[in-house]
Amino acid sequence: MPICCYECVPCSEGEIANQTDSAACMKCPDDSWPDEMKVMCSLKVVEYLSFEELLGAALTSLTVFLSIIPAFILWTFVKCRDTPIVKANNRSLSYLLLLCLVLCFLCSLMFIGKPNITMCKLRQSAFGVIFAVCLSTILAKTITVVMAFGSTRSVAFQQQCLGNRTPSFIGCFCVLLQVIICIVWFAYISPFPEKNIKSYRNKIILECNEGSVAMFYFMLGYLGCLATVCFVVAFLVRKLPDRYNEAKFITFSMLIFVSVWLSFIPAYLSTKGKYVVTVEIFAILSSGFGLLSCIFFPKCYIILLRPDQNIKESIAWRTH
Repeated sequence: MPICCYECVPCSEGEIANQTDSAACMKCPDDSWPDEMKVMCSLKVVEYLSFEELLGAALTSLTVFLSIIPAFILWTFVKCRDTPIVKANNRSLSYLLLLCLVLCFLCSLMFIGKPNITMCKLRQSAFGVIFAVCLSTILAKTITVVMAFGSTRSVAFQQQCLGNRTPSFIGCFCVLLQVIICIVWFAYISPFPEKNIKSYRNKIILECNEGSVAMFYFMLGYLGCLATVCFVVAFLVRKLPDRYNEAKFITFSMLIFVSVWLSFIPAYLSTKGKYVVTVEIFAILSSGFGLLSCIFFPKCYIILLRPDQNIKESIAWRTH
């Protein structure tokens, strides 16, 4: 046929033509992508946040380092358990909070590595429940301060109607609500691993599909409600007379916690691929470090550097 009767046109995106004078193009499989000349399908690059790459190794190192800090503080508190500053704000709740902060940092490791069914189901629920335990423990510590110093009613009324275990019951109830949310989430649509071929044309993103995005944000919203309640209660009792009243530090820690997770949502929605889990890891580490630094660093300063202030005479109530 005369050459004037043919005109070559490039194949559409995702298609190739590997024969001379082809009349039609062939579509590449979902796991492949055309090369630059569009004559051969090449396998797409599989991408996920791995431990071996620089970003994953850096986040792993940071996570391990941060988890050592509350572990060291816990050891210090146990060693100095009979000192006034450790006894001032409920030792058992402080021990529990420090242990949960260690787990908070370590749970971010579940977001690194190749996604599988087990990790996809565990990582969000573990993160949500552990942070719920942290916030519930902080709420229980704040309520303890209210009951000890803030009530204008008689001590007999507190012992008979409220009881010494009321903060613990409130904390357990708050954690139970988060556990129920996670159970409903799993019963409705549980998270599962998937291959995302839509975010990038030449990459396959191995990621965890959250199943129900609404339940994921509902879980985050519940954590936000707990943090708000902690903030309000701590703000109201921040000026009570105990020298080592930690309510003002809890107030600052809740401001940091809420700020981190409010900024997380737009960052989470605007990122793609392995950077989605990177953003969530940064949010977990930042909010956990905010709780740790605001609540426990001032105590460690006195225990380790100013032991002269860690005596009974130093924690006398201010009467003016």
